[in-house]
Amino acid sequence: MEHPGRIVVISADIGAGHDRAADELAARLRGRGFEVDRLNLLHLLPGPLHRAVRETYRGVLDRLPWGYHLLFRLTSRSRTSVRAIRALMRPFRARIRRRIPPDTRAVVTTYPFANQLLGPLRRRGRLGVPVLTYVTDLVVHPTWLAPGVDVYCTVRHAELRRPDDVDVTVVQPLVSPAFADGGAVDRRRARQRFGLPQDAALALIVAGSWGAGEVAATTAEVGSTGLQPVVVCGRNRTLYRRLHGAGWHVLGWVDDMPALMRAVDVVVENAGGLTCQEALVAGVPVVTYRPLPGHGRANATILARSGLTRWAGTPDQLGPVLAAVVGTAPPAAAGDGPPPDDPAGLVVEAARRAAPAGPAEPERRSLLDPVGDAVAVVAALLQSTGGLR
Repeated sequence: MEHPGRIVVISADIGAGHDRAADELAARLRGRGFEVDRLNLLHLLPGPLHRAVRETYRGVLDRLPWGYHLLFRLTSRSRTSVRAIRALMRPFRARIRRRIPPDTRAVVTTYPFANQLLGPLRRRGRLGVPVLTYVTDLVVHPTWLAPGVDVYCTVRHAELRRPDDVDVTVVQPLVSPAFADGGAVDRRRARQRFGLPQDAALALIVAGSWGAGEVAATTAEVGSTGLQPVVVCGRNRTLYRRLHGAGWHVLGWVDDMPALMRAVDVVVENAGGLTCQEALVAGVPVVTYRPLPGHGRANATILARSGLTRWAGTPDQLGPVLAAVVGTAPPAAAGDGPPPDDPAGLVVEAARRAAPAGPAEPERRSLLDPVGDAVAVVAALLQSTGGLR
């Protein structure tokens, strides 16, 4: 049976949040019969610079958090800075266009800087299929916005400060249905699976796949409140070795987060991204503590203002906040109005209305292309320090 078309989903392995959202979307689209190609935007970089860009971003978060926060605020307030990034990335446009097969009927992004490449291609007629983006944060930073992008999908309560001529659709979070399936594994079996005590009050501490932020301090301060910390270090082996053996429950990379969330009483997080949305879908109360600079603080502000989470601003506030939420259900995220759309359904509707993308224009190389590559690399490094986790 012939498939109804091909959809390209573009993400980037900057942390895991962008990729996890893209993976969930791809699974839903394949379930509807579409062929789906997954593209890592950073693979467009020349040679080993993919790793260099990723590690630059990680290094800024770890060692220069104030610098990251400054760049985040600068690009939040200045449209000129976003236009400059878009212009510097221009040498990548032909590359990304060639990665879109002729039978593609829609392109979806879960990483902001992909929009700075695809939007101009769409606007200038070099990409004839719709471009949609799923915003993985609650704050729609200007780096997500690019002329030519057809639809921006955001979860409820997300905030867009400059909504000029931007088509925003509220959608369900791209979270696996396993988080909402509370009957799959009960608390007793979940705790047994991860070697956790059956009769203790447990606080799950998460900090993304990189274990970014002040995780060690957070763990110690949560432990001092009387709750037992369960720390997920992700792929941060240094953090795992530092915390292992300190008397806490320390885990590395966890493949079954739905089961782990059913094992705990509260989630303590620092970024307000996809993991926070997963916890809310799972029905676990969420406390934000020591949020990451930039997008972490911006997300924390929106979440607390909407009543979805509690933000403990100081160590003295942490104990009372945790005590207030343990044993309670989080507020419903649905809010007023009709239920949000499934983002996969929006993509399918757009794809079925579109003609195939067709072949890319033939590549034209010149003596100036190496210069363009160098400028593109600089732009990629800039975006890695000013982008969203």
